[in-house]
Amino acid sequence: MKQLIQIVLITAILSLAGSGEAAAQCKGFAKSLCKKELGAYLHDGNYHAAVLVEGEEAELYKTFYSEMEYRVAICGADGLPPVEFSVLDATGKILYTNSEAALSGTWDFKLESSQQLKIVVKVTTLGSKDDLPASGCVAIMFGFKTK
Repeated sequence: MKQLIQIVLITAILSLAGSGEAAAQCKGFAKSLCKKELGAYLHDGNYHAAVLVEGEEAELYKTFYSEMEYRVAICGADGLPPVEFSVLDATGKILYTNSEAALSGTWDFKLESSQQLKIVVKVTTLGSKDDLPASGCVAIMFGFKTK
């Protein structure tokens, strides 16, 4: 029984250490590769990235202010299928989805009123059911233009 508890504890510690390393690698991926997708927009200073598996989705809430120009940039690691993303308002209305824009990785917009929006990202599924699902880093970056 004592050995079983030790094994469970060691496994838990190794799992936590591995997930921290994956998160750090994703942050590095966001900094080095995805930030350039913002182009002329100023990065907001936050790096939002996570390891996602094919078919998995994640969501993020962010406040945007009126009369500012924004860019949302989404990028996935090499080897991942394309990443879909949608932007929804507080009522659940879809303001934008890249599934209607050839899975574009960026969206530029300006809001008439300040509001909190929900960004939903999903790694599409391309492989057959016999294949192991692909996994890798997906980053969401935000930029803005100043007047």
